[in-house]
Amino acid sequence: MPDIHTEFHRFLSRQEKEHLLGQRGIVIWLCGLSGSGKSTIANAVERVLHQQGRMTTILDGDNLRSGLNSNLGFSTEDRLENIRRFSEVAKIFVSQGIITFVSAITPQGELRDLARGILGENLFEVYVKASFETCEQRDVKGLYAKAARGEIKNFTGRDSSFEPPQTPDLILDTEKTTIEDAAFELLEAIRHQISGI
Repeated sequence: MPDIHTEFHRFLSRQEKEHLLGQRGIVIWLCGLSGSGKSTIANAVERVLHQQGRMTTILDGDNLRSGLNSNLGFSTEDRLENIRRFSEVAKIFVSQGIITFVSAITPQGELRDLARGILGENLFEVYVKASFETCEQRDVKGLYAKAARGEIKNFTGRDSSFEPPQTPDLILDTEKTTIEDAAFELLEAIRHQISGI
């Protein structure tokens, strides 16, 4: 590795950025099967926070795979690298005091452990819960139909496993609640963490 000389010590501090924004940075990591409602909930909550004058951003799995992570597949190694990059980008945003949503399947415990290792106490883990069968019925993007025809390899829940988080900070069961109610529940859960500068 070449000589690296970090410049963090000369940058404005996170506290200065948070004071300017009047909020605390946090990473709200939504994991769950494709079609469980992760991105929909993130979008709904972001809109409310925006109306409240909060600075937010969303890192979405599909969006990052079309750019930053376009060179990654779905092997074990590529999934690890995908989540590592997500986490490092989220770490930059949260260091600027930005409320950051991550919407990524994050199917295995080791992937979520990797994210937590990078983000530490900045991470608020949300399990967006819905069964494979329910997500298959929704099939918003047509991915489940493609997987059934063998057009998608290593499809989570079918060819590769999804391990539900053991101790998430919040569980949103989208089989039992509306998107609006799930968004309200998430807003209530993070309310104290993003305010109080």
